[in-house]
Amino acid sequence: MGDPSPNWDGDPQWNTVARSRPSPDPRPSVLLAVGPLLAREVDLDELLARIVDQVVGALAADRGTIYLVDGETGELVSRAAQLPEIKEIRLKPGQGIAGAVAASGQPLCLPHADGDGRFWGRIDELTGYRTRSVLAAPIADRGGRVLGVLQVLNSRHGNFRAEDEALARRLAAETALALESTSLVSELRRRERSGTPSPPRPRINHFVGDSPAMARVLTLVRKAAATDATVLVRGESGTGKELVARAIHWNGPRRDGPFVKVDCTTLPATLMENELFGHEKGAYTGADARAAGKCEAAEGGTLFIDEIGELPLPLQSKLLRFIQDHEFERVGGTRTLRADVRVVAATHRDLEAMVGRGEFREDLYYRVKVVQVALPPLRERGAEDIGKLAEHFLAVYARKHRKGELSVSPAARERLVAHRWPGNIRELEHCIESAVVLCEGTVVDAEHLALPAPVPVATRGTFTPRPLDDVEREHVLATLSAVEGNRSEAARLLGIGRNTLHRKLRGWGV
Repeated sequence: MGDPSPNWDGDPQWNTVARSRPSPDPRPSVLLAVGPLLAREVDLDELLARIVDQVVGALAADRGTIYLVDGETGELVSRAAQLPEIKEIRLKPGQGIAGAVAASGQPLCLPHADGDGRFWGRIDELTGYRTRSVLAAPIADRGGRVLGVLQVLNSRHGNFRAEDEALARRLAAETALALESTSLVSELRRRERSGTPSPPRPRINHFVGDSPAMARVLTLVRKAAATDATVLVRGESGTGKELVARAIHWNGPRRDGPFVKVDCTTLPATLMENELFGHEKGAYTGADARAAGKCEAAEGGTLFIDEIGELPLPLQSKLLRFIQDHEFERVGGTRTLRADVRVVAATHRDLEAMVGRGEFREDLYYRVKVVQVALPPLRERGAEDIGKLAEHFLAVYARKHRKGELSVSPAARERLVAHRWPGNIRELEHCIESAVVLCEGTVVDAEHLALPAPVPVATRGTFTPRPLDDVEREHVLATLSAVEGNRSEAARLLGIGRNTLHRKLRGWGV
């Protein structure tokens, strides 16, 4: 991501700070402190709290707060604060030191807060805390729009000074970069454009949408993450099953351990046991050295088994033993090994039907579904969630492809909502990225969306009901024909994985 601040090494002002205030880290950095979390599905409240802690320590302050702008009212709302006395602070536009900073876009450093007319003492009255000195800097995006304010109170060295103000400015800029790398900023911008009141409390990074179905998913994720229970994540291809698995890992007690993924769709049945449990030297031709499997690699962390329904029956009993007892043997080995691992599994298949056909062990089925998280298909999440996801991906790919800030036209939004999204969120993401690349102005219109023309609603007299499988088969085969049999390209256009396409074609005898 890079550090946007200037080179401070030769700055005499910075050197004065370093000499007068010795620190083990002469260049405290928000990005260094939280950078590893930005790409992860972490709780955004925790991320903001870590930023506040880093800033308070760097500036030798007593307390700190991150305020974010309410897009409808222009108020500042405290979103992360070392504020044990009250739950939340809301400042009207221009109110208090933070309000003045948000309005002007410039930092303020007040050695004596109570002597300044901009200081609002009501918060001290409510909390019983005495504010002596204040330092606040705007959190502004790369376009200069103020997203919020970073504020610290009461320097432990007496008063905040000019060098502290310069450092606060840099840390606020880094905070803006950090926030722009999360799903929080796209949500704030969307609410600003739509006039939706009061941005919600930050949730889990990369989780976008407020539909009741997604609210239930978030509740289950939080509850499951706090335990070591085995979790089964279910849903169609492209609904975000791996996202849920990662959120469970990064928000749980094993977050400091590894997150290891095994994708059962990418491995031949003969290699799956080796992938899971490893092998001993000489176990088979070419096994020239001992190799650990994914179960060992996940020690102390989480093992994510994607598409567990593809696991061969003979291997299911060994996986059951591992989940129950944490014990296994490497291929070609006789020594029983142990690994302290949490298992999260995912599938798009009907495991109950597979159990009934004898294709999936019933005891394994009940063992992996201790906690079950069912992800809704995108078409069932409603127009609001589709719009929010589109806005989110628009912001992500506009930044990636250096397009500036983009918006979606009403006609494009109508097309997005009307589409059935057989490939779910993955298909929507690819559609929006394509539109960002094709768009030459600042507005993504319907013509930029790589979507099939909407099918007119048939009249009652001409509509002939057909099995859904027939309609899907016809559409998939037509897409495959249009790309001259190129399965990778067909899968991309359909918004599904190549292995998923292969399974569908195999099931249809193609």
